[in-house]
Amino acid sequence: QVQLVESGGGLVQAGGSLRLSCAASGSIFSINAMGWYRQAPGKQRELVAAITDGGSTKYADAVKGRFTISRDNAKNTVYLQMNSLKPEDTAVYYCAADSVVVMSARAKYWGQGTQVTVSS
Repeated sequence: QVQLVESGGGLVQAGGSLRLSCAASGSIFSINAMGWYRQAPGKQRELVAAITDGGSTKYADAVKGRFTISRDNAKNTVYLQMNSLKPEDTAVYYCAADSVVVMSARAKYWGQGTQVTVSS
């Protein structure tokens, strides 16, 4: 069993920055891939960024060059640094984790979600 607890969401002006954190507890050694998804009202859930336990990363085209995913294995925590935020980034952001190498929308473990709102 793995529990994911997210923090760092909030309201920010366009062009600003936020950092999301996701702390994992429980059966930590069962985790390989971790990532962030987001879902806006009326939109489908989409992968934002993913990272392996070795540090390999993947990003959605919409956030490349603006967002950075990282993880601290010693702290069992994954981060999403979001810079140059746009109103289109407004969504509920979810942390996800799985024992598989690649992240997917059918991950075993999910956080509760944190709201990110970008105003113009």
